[in-house]
Amino acid sequence: MSFWSAVTALAVAALLFAERTNRSRGLWLAKPLASTAFVAVALKAGALDSGYGRAVLAGLALSWLGDVLLIPRNRPRIFLAGVSSFLAGHVAYAAAFVLRGLDGGAFAVIALVAGLAGVMALRWLGPHVPSEMRLAVPAYVLVISVMVVCAGASFAARGNAWIPLGAVGFYLSDLSVARDRFVAPAFVNRLWGLPLYYAAQVALGWSVQAERLLPD
Repeated sequence: MSFWSAVTALAVAALLFAERTNRSRGLWLAKPLASTAFVAVALKAGALDSGYGRAVLAGLALSWLGDVLLIPRNRPRIFLAGVSSFLAGHVAYAAAFVLRGLDGGAFAVIALVAGLAGVMALRWLGPHVPSEMRLAVPAYVLVISVMVVCAGASFAARGNAWIPLGAVGFYLSDLSVARDRFVAPAFVNRLWGLPLYYAAQVALGWSVQAERLLPD
């Protein structure tokens, strides 16, 4: 696991270099490698040995596909396919957290906070979202918000801090993607967003290992 976590970190560094220098070949090499490495983290953690692990692995695999689909720029249909893949990945993550069990009180409180954050995000993005994405963006915000709520409620029920770290990190990293695609394209969005995204995915991979060590 540590080896593949390190591979992710090194590939992300290469990815940022490729982004900064506009090296298309480097981008196509580094990004799939970084994403493949976080899938490997979960596999090494024993993801195939439990329902929780398999659901997390499905989320990571769908995220891998989304990462590849988001490499081309100025291709709205491919971007939409990538968003759809990530949306399905969040459903898989939410299912994993539900399998562990949820704390009802925590779910209600976190849902309120996530709902307010989601409304603010949509108000921020609204004027900038192209017409072909008008339905996809609110759907995505809804699904990722539900995923974060389930992560928090599951942590409240049974512990495993890797879960909320990964879920919240993923949510925040998506703000950088949204800003880059819709509001103000700039390398600075990727400079902080990509490391945060990959750290979040690795955290979810590590959550599989931590889950195996929790008492029944």
